[in-house]
Amino acid sequence: MFSFRMPSGETVCRFLEQQNKQNFTYSAVGATSTTPPDGFVIDHTRIRLGEGSQVFETAKTAIRKWKHFQLSWVESSSSDIPIETGQVVGIVAQFFGMWSLNACRIVSVVEEAESVERYGFVYGTLPGHIECGEERFQVEWNRSDDSVWYDIFAFSRPNHFLAHLGYPVVRKFQKKFARDSGAAMLRAVSDM
Repeated sequence: MFSFRMPSGETVCRFLEQQNKQNFTYSAVGATSTTPPDGFVIDHTRIRLGEGSQVFETAKTAIRKWKHFQLSWVESSSSDIPIETGQVVGIVAQFFGMWSLNACRIVSVVEEAESVERYGFVYGTLPGHIECGEERFQVEWNRSDDSVWYDIFAFSRPNHFLAHLGYPVVRKFQKKFARDSGAAMLRAVSDM
């Protein structure tokens, strides 16, 4: 959904209620944890956040509070949406003086406590999204070297005619999002 003004809270709620009844826009649901499907562009961004359990716990809290979406030009519809499978999330983005409201559903929650401990979630696009695909956001603590990482893995392709038309620009914004999201996570752990 596009507009020249930031969507109101009421508009976002109505939009998410409508999207909650919809199915994913792609068939390979969950493929960020296996093999991404053919015909999609794959993006992977990995940023070192620091070392130790305290950094990892702070990074987990940042994910739960959607801090990786608290950017100057992108944000989640609400920082109190719980990270739970099935939750529908609105993502608001501003570019070139326009606002775009997009919908995703959380596919799965990542919680692994092995030699590399992981926390995060995967969400997939719904019909009210300009893109089609899936994205995983997770933090990892590698106990063998004590390093903590923020990792984004995604596969996508255009789902709206404007995304097709301006695909080179869309790709620039996707890369900018990954950089800015990583910077937001670095800020979140440095503020601890």
